[in-house]
Amino acid sequence: SLLLALSLLSPWGSAGGSCPPRCVCASNLLSCSQANLSAVPAPLPRFTAVLDLSHNNVTRLRADWAPARLPHLHALLLSHNGLAFVSTEAFTHVPRLRHLDLSSNRLRTLDENLFSDLGELEVLLLYNNEISTVDRTAFENLGRLRKLYLGQNRIARFPLELLREGTRLPQLALLDLSANRLRAVPAGELQALPAWLRDRLYLHNNPLVCDCLLFQLLDRGRRRHLSAVEDFQDELRCSLPGASTLTKILDLAGKQPLNCSKAREAVLEAHLGDTVTLGCDSRWQGVRSRHWVTPGGERVLGDGGNGSVVLLTNGSLQLRALRPEDGGTYSCWVAGPLLNETLYVELLVHNFTLHGPHDTLNTAYTTLVGCILSVVLVLIYLYLTPCRCCCCRGAEKPPAPRDDSINSSVLSTTPNHAGGTGEPCGSHIASSAGAGQNGRFKGGGTPPLPTRQGPKAQRKVSDPDSVSSVFSDTPIVV
Repeated sequence: SLLLALSLLSPWGSAGGSCPPRCVCASNLLSCSQANLSAVPAPLPRFTAVLDLSHNNVTRLRADWAPARLPHLHALLLSHNGLAFVSTEAFTHVPRLRHLDLSSNRLRTLDENLFSDLGELEVLLLYNNEISTVDRTAFENLGRLRKLYLGQNRIARFPLELLREGTRLPQLALLDLSANRLRAVPAGELQALPAWLRDRLYLHNNPLVCDCLLFQLLDRGRRRHLSAVEDFQDELRCSLPGASTLTKILDLAGKQPLNCSKAREAVLEAHLGDTVTLGCDSRWQGVRSRHWVTPGGERVLGDGGNGSVVLLTNGSLQLRALRPEDGGTYSCWVAGPLLNETLYVELLVHNFTLHGPHDTLNTAYTTLVGCILSVVLVLIYLYLTPCRCCCCRGAEKPPAPRDDSINSSVLSTTPNHAGGTGEPCGSHIASSAGAGQNGRFKGGGTPPLPTRQGPKAQRKVSDPDSVSSVFSDTPIVV
């Protein structure tokens, strides 16, 4: 009866939820790895969240592999299957998928709108396939994709459309294109990408052709400690004209026949609405030509012009009425008599004006307020202290009693102004109780106190010599 009850409580014991043959089921996990399957087992329970079909012989993934909707499935593992075909409707019934592993298969093409039904996909693994053709719409509608692994394939064209801001993959943070057949990359447009994206752009183990722009792109990444460059310096190689062996790209500085120069860069800060001038101070004399490239990859030509971006006659770039989108890395390409040079200027545009409402609490104002508060606290301490009489200097101060006596309160050492006698505080204390030896009060000689009414009747008071006792019962008026 106990086993029957457990089977009824378990999802696999319910109707339509039996575990497929040759699979292992645990809670909402279904593992059919290394089960020698040639097709996806059916039927699949609706509550399946993780489905592992790796290391099998599923060579084709048709549209009917999941005839019913699987609303809870968020991870599908199909690596090491010899998979050569995936239907464009294969993912219609798994819209909540976040992790898809199609690595180590025999895929050759990524067809049109292949993954368009996976609007919540975050990680897509396609490495170690035979992919040579990628349709421009294959990754359409993947607005949440963060990691895309395309390494160890046969891709010969760099898919720049995947990286441009505001295009198909707005949240992409990692793109692995290593070990493909890329011979050239758009270095100028890649330089304009945010640093966090360039840090996860892997290009090693590609048959790249040596180029100074490529060298400067990677050299700048090395100086900025980008992991995609630092971790694979030995694998980042290129071929020189007429050379039979590959050369490390980061060793091209000053090396013939290209004789590439290292990139120079500067950082400039500005505020909204400002006008700034980006200098292109090249060290070469007799410059033949120069031009600027904006962070968006647009080339600025001409000797001058009107508008927010102006190219000055001395080669500097002037930006007027700065906007937040004007920030980024600007590149100045200089063609010299011996070799080319690249200068980078990173412009940081603060999202407030220099004298705007966000700058009211500046450092000077905060310092002034702090000084005023300090003076007020000093005046409170000096002029609101109850017993500040010089005539008390010769009087002996009574020791604090051990019990909770109201004589330890500030009220007991404060002259009674209601009587109008004007006696100094020393005589007032002496007349309040009998003195012991050497004029000191006897412990326990505290006179009886009248009954007090109000919320402070049972209040304990601290030692009269402490600062806290001064402020405990004395009202403060500012």
